[in-house]
Amino acid sequence: MSSRSDAASEPYPPIGDYALIGDCHSAALVSREASIDWCCMPRLDSGSFFGRLLDRAKGGFCSIAPVEEDFTSTRGYVGQTMVLSTEFGSPGGKARVLDGFSIHEGGASDPHRQLFRVVEGVRGRMELRLRISARFDYGGVKPWIRHFGPGLYGAVGGNDALLLWSDADLAPVDGHDVEAVFSVRAGQRVRLSMVWMAPEALDAGEPQAQDPAEIDRRVDETLGWWRTWSSRVSLGGPYGPAVGRSALVLKALTNASTGAVAAAATTSLPESMGGGRNWDYRFSWIRDSQFTVRSLTALGFAAEADGFRHFIERSAAGSGEDLQVMYGLGGERRLTELTLDLDGYRRSRPVRAGNAASDQLQLDAYGELLDLAWRWHQRGSSPDDDYWRFLVSLVDVAADRWEEPDCGLWEMRGRPQHFVHSKVMCWAALDRGLRLSQECMRKAPERRWSKTRDEIRAAVESQGYDEGTGTFVQAFGSTALDAALLLLPSVDFVAYDDERML
Repeated sequence: MSSRSDAASEPYPPIGDYALIGDCHSAALVSREASIDWCCMPRLDSGSFFGRLLDRAKGGFCSIAPVEEDFTSTRGYVGQTMVLSTEFGSPGGKARVLDGFSIHEGGASDPHRQLFRVVEGVRGRMELRLRISARFDYGGVKPWIRHFGPGLYGAVGGNDALLLWSDADLAPVDGHDVEAVFSVRAGQRVRLSMVWMAPEALDAGEPQAQDPAEIDRRVDETLGWWRTWSSRVSLGGPYGPAVGRSALVLKALTNASTGAVAAAATTSLPESMGGGRNWDYRFSWIRDSQFTVRSLTALGFAAEADGFRHFIERSAAGSGEDLQVMYGLGGERRLTELTLDLDGYRRSRPVRAGNAASDQLQLDAYGELLDLAWRWHQRGSSPDDDYWRFLVSLVDVAADRWEEPDCGLWEMRGRPQHFVHSKVMCWAALDRGLRLSQECMRKAPERRWSKTRDEIRAAVESQGYDEGTGTFVQAFGSTALDAALLLLPSVDFVAYDDERML
């Protein structure tokens, strides 16, 4: 529960106070007071147009809040969906705000690109203020507000446009914003639709106002879509609901069109407050994505793993020679890292768009992809000719490059090192390649692969283990511990109960 007085004491709400909504293309973060403070469309890795999360003054937002000062707010998701419900309560009434992105069958290739906000009267009467303050390109562009008819406006700037419609009485304010003050009584609804489009689309024809009944239908359709998807998770016990909610979040971070999996919906949220380790995570890392689809597959969502498998094969052009550790959500390779002129969350700077880690060598990626292929085979599938050629090229690169230093799982930006986790994942690439070759009766240089696999094990056990402490170490020549090494049993390099792991 929160109140306006709580929010006034700290202009940046706690990160944990934000709730995620999405449609497997785009995503937004909604505060406890029903302010959308982060949203990127048409994709998660597009420029933000609501970005107050990273700059309260110029980032942009869309708020709905009671006009009176004395109110409380509570919120939660509508069942097992990604539609958020925020309830405002005051002495005079209660109202509910439903927030979501509209989804429909076939939306993987033809999404609505629509963010809806529906205000429902629950009890008595409540007066609320709606304000849309879009700021395109990470707060760099104040929009041109165009009026197309009753309740219908366009916000245009750069290569972005939003078509805004509400059955509240919208009006332009301050030159670049749109606002409405309205009231709802029990049983009434007030709707807001925000549709992203290319600016030229606004000029191609006369924009049409939304039909309130169609908005309501899309809300119901969206709720039904998420319920159908989440109904496939049938876990009992005390953690079942939490696992189901986690699965929904992971699904929301997938790209329905391409199969990519974003590591996060945001950029530049700090690892430590005021620090500089503020990275853009809105891209698809091989390692993170493998962890994600492995978890989803364990819950019965094999299609997501298959989609990511195809995404990487396409993005790498069917070859391990030029494999990157991460790609844009459409398979883009150039993810140039830029510093943005924003204050940052609670003054945590710099704020970045793009990620220079895309140019790093991280040798664990080869093992992650072969482990994914091995798990796919264990579910009853076998690689076709094209996929097998891709896998062979991945194993060959791991065999050729395992002795090189790299940046490791933690993406160290200093001097490359001989990280033990990276060596073990090269071992895993060879091990899984050999298993697949034998079980699928596929041609491969098994003798060379087997010899190299044994060499990697010998190197790790002699140089990657410290007899004095009785632990595996982060890198050859180091005595530092590394949490990443807790993953060694997951690829069968050692047993979970091996003394060196204990």
